[in-house]
Amino acid sequence: MNKAGILVTGGAGYIGSHVVKQLGERGERVVVLDNLCTGFRDSVLCGEFVEGDSGDMALVERVLREHAIQSVLHFAAHIWVPESVADPLKYYRNNTVNTRNLLECCARAGIEHFVFSSTAAVYGTPAVDLIPEQTPTAPINPYGSSKLMSEWMLRDLARIDPMRYVILRYFNVAGADPGGRIGQSTPECTHLIKIACEAVTGKRSQVHVFGTDYPTPDGSGVRDYIHVEDLAGAHLKALDYLRGDGASTVLNCGYGHGYSVREVLDAVQRVTGTRLDIVESPRRPGDPPTLVADSSRIRAAIGWEPRYDDLDFIIETALGWERKLRARER
Repeated sequence: MNKAGILVTGGAGYIGSHVVKQLGERGERVVVLDNLCTGFRDSVLCGEFVEGDSGDMALVERVLREHAIQSVLHFAAHIWVPESVADPLKYYRNNTVNTRNLLECCARAGIEHFVFSSTAAVYGTPAVDLIPEQTPTAPINPYGSSKLMSEWMLRDLARIDPMRYVILRYFNVAGADPGGRIGQSTPECTHLIKIACEAVTGKRSQVHVFGTDYPTPDGSGVRDYIHVEDLAGAHLKALDYLRGDGASTVLNCGYGHGYSVREVLDAVQRVTGTRLDIVESPRRPGDPPTLVADSSRIRAAIGWEPRYDDLDFIIETALGWERKLRARER
């Protein structure tokens, strides 16, 4: 196995920790950098942990040098769309400015490979139901804009620097480690499946449907839900692709089909046998009606094949994690 160092920023967070776990399971040498503002130290199951900020250039340069880092997987970011609308400068500072600082450090250190955690929010409100990567980018919230700016910086740097990159545009990530070791632990999370599972365990009294008048079959928003373990696997495939001299590219991470909010809540009730108290509420600012990936490119380019494309399984693993969290609170 390749023993060159891998830096994972935000590796104590939800998605990053699952990637770190998979990297560790195959024997990679991993260093995690996380400021723990939303991540959790006990979610880092493998590698060496460094507490700090990805925008701290002196710290990043030292970590890259001392650990002989060859590849960077960059997850560190704020991700809540409603919060980005309410506090846009927070998102431009943490997501965009800090990424700019990280990229400068990577250029100075001669980093060869960079895998960037981006989002389907860069597409805004696309005119097509199934979104390919060449769809025009037109974000409708500061979160999407902050990520798109980071994509542009990475693209422009790679034009003058030997570093190659893979940008992964996530659709809706859900679920948890099937072994129950890690999952989505962030308080006040806005992920639908997590919220519904919190309601099942009694942590929440209600579940809101934000928007019932979208131009969708049942009026609620439609999303492409991808299991976090499959998304993590896509990062390992992307890293292997770059190590094999693959050219820089942008790839959607989704299954290629969507479920409406109502369909997801129906599935949660069916899988758990629990009746939810569902409240219909107005649309939230910054939410598009439909986001579903055309995933043909990621499958062809890096050989990614999902293992957990099953809404019931996603819900079951998410619920298992929520029950574990509730048991800790008691």
